[in-house]
Amino acid sequence: MNTIAAHIADFLKDYQPFDNLTFEELSEIATSIRVVNLEKHKTLFQINDVLHDSFYVVASGVINLSVIADAEETLLNKCHKGDIFGLRPFFAKNNYMMTAKAREESIVYAIPIATFRPFVANNTLVLNFLLESFATNTPNHHDKENLRGKLISDNVFYSDQQSEIQYFQSLTYNTSPLTVLTTAVIKDIAKLMTEEISSSVIICENNFPIGIVTDRDMCTKIATGRFQITDSIATIMASPVITVVENVSLAEAQLLMLKYNVTHLCVTLDGTAKSVVKGIISEHDLIIAQASNPGVLIKEIKRSQTPKDLKQIRERLTDLIQNSIHKNIPISHITNIASEINLAIIKRSVELSILDLGSPPARFAWLSIGSQGRKEQLLMTDQDSILVFEDVTPDKYREVKDYFLRLGRRTTATLEKVGFDLCPNGHMGSNMLWCKSLTDWTKQYNSWMNTPGENSNDLSSLFFDFEIAFGEPKIEEALENIIFKNAKNNTLFFDFLGNDALKKNAPLSFFKKFIIEEDGENKDKFDIKTRALMPLIDGARLFTLHYNIKGVNNTYMRFKQLAMIDPKNAEIYLNCADAFQTLSKFRTIEGLKNDDCGQFINLNEMSKIDKEKLKNNFAPMRELEELIKGKFKLTQFS
Repeated sequence: MNTIAAHIADFLKDYQPFDNLTFEELSEIATSIRVVNLEKHKTLFQINDVLHDSFYVVASGVINLSVIADAEETLLNKCHKGDIFGLRPFFAKNNYMMTAKAREESIVYAIPIATFRPFVANNTLVLNFLLESFATNTPNHHDKENLRGKLISDNVFYSDQQSEIQYFQSLTYNTSPLTVLTTAVIKDIAKLMTEEISSSVIICENNFPIGIVTDRDMCTKIATGRFQITDSIATIMASPVITVVENVSLAEAQLLMLKYNVTHLCVTLDGTAKSVVKGIISEHDLIIAQASNPGVLIKEIKRSQTPKDLKQIRERLTDLIQNSIHKNIPISHITNIASEINLAIIKRSVELSILDLGSPPARFAWLSIGSQGRKEQLLMTDQDSILVFEDVTPDKYREVKDYFLRLGRRTTATLEKVGFDLCPNGHMGSNMLWCKSLTDWTKQYNSWMNTPGENSNDLSSLFFDFEIAFGEPKIEEALENIIFKNAKNNTLFFDFLGNDALKKNAPLSFFKKFIIEEDGENKDKFDIKTRALMPLIDGARLFTLHYNIKGVNNTYMRFKQLAMIDPKNAEIYLNCADAFQTLSKFRTIEGLKNDDCGQFINLNEMSKIDKEKLKNNFAPMRELEELIKGKFKLTQFS
């Protein structure tokens, strides 16, 4: 082995995933590695370039990875010594989706994928490292313990929340693939594939898959004259065929294609070659699935020009939620992703209003309140928002407020076209009551919190759950500070809020029967929102304000945080967190089934097991109720 290759092998052994290979293996790989010298600002590859045959490791210097979104170059990551980047050729056949440029004079090692692939396929640790890093599209999470190197994916979806869905994102694939017997003649199959516009055919024996022929096989084996068109299809098939279960995820499919160096996977009933064929997944299907990735949806939202564009993206989110629930993904993961996309839609709606109206005359914040403010909006519920603008001189106030009311009306009209109904109670930034200056909002919160009984018809707890969708974060921060300042030792406020939480209607009667709606369009249905979810939401908010927990709006996360702050009652909080997740899932399934907000559950359509499961999740609510009564010295009638 030459000295350069020995030097490279010695360098690689200190970094992941190469530290999982033997020095002999590294030495073998190193002999085919190219050393690339890059001057400062020199580009190695850029967006839409055809993929290289290698991936890269930084030997010295710094490589910047960036994308261009909305005509702006955005730096995604900096790769330092030992970092891997440019992995895209491992996983996809379409062009690069980002630019790699030397920030300073740098040296990178180009590792040919053809050379490295066998070592990946034979080493689970290497394979898992690549898969995890590519599928999560974040700097390597092992770094917290081990700072010797991180792996940067050549993909564009960088936040944890946006990318975790690749682990469970479902694939749409051909569920009626071509299947033939081993005795079929190549000529007939080629004709059949052409007629059916199919890129593959599965060869079966006793209804089980034993091999596969792709259009590439037809080109490389028949067109070259190696086999005759009168031969049987079995002579050119690849065998065995790689099989997967029906609900395989995008990341799992990518892994298997990488591991076995194939372009098609055969879907069977139990995922083995000893069961019936249910479908075929092609590389093309993976590329299509990438387009439904939350990161892609958010990019499309940023480019949207009309409410119609946004509506189509929101509908794709509904499909994504449905697929994820079908795959039994934790509802907290699904909620994370849905809230990011909903937030991006709200933000874009405000941006489109500003493009129409011109620049705002003052800084402001558009805040989502209620369920979206808590990042819990999975279904298309009505919109709740407030608008807060910075203080301006009295002579400008009227003119400034008029602009923001127009902005509010345009934005809520856009969101209505997307599918978010207007709030029936008028809790929206387009309402002059809820569009005002920071000083006016300060007075409003002071009044609500210090004299709550006097204007209780005004006080709605949803104003205490908010999240900035657009604008100046310092305004949101100022509002939060006002709330927590007023909450300190405010017995009257907690008495009011605590009693409000206890007033919610019980889910079950004395005889443990569901309390259902007695009249109206939802007669005989169970109101899961008011009777089951709201007591948990209100309880979590009450204790969060009491314990001065800032910046945590989500009910599930509030309970998790409370369990740490008040360990004596941790079990109650954790039970409430689990109950909230389960009840949210029941509501979401109902909403998806009926294409509504899922508030009213038709108990007649539920199985006995599900009804019991629903009832079991009411138990933590009673524990929470007792905790509220004890902590705030309340009775239900105080």
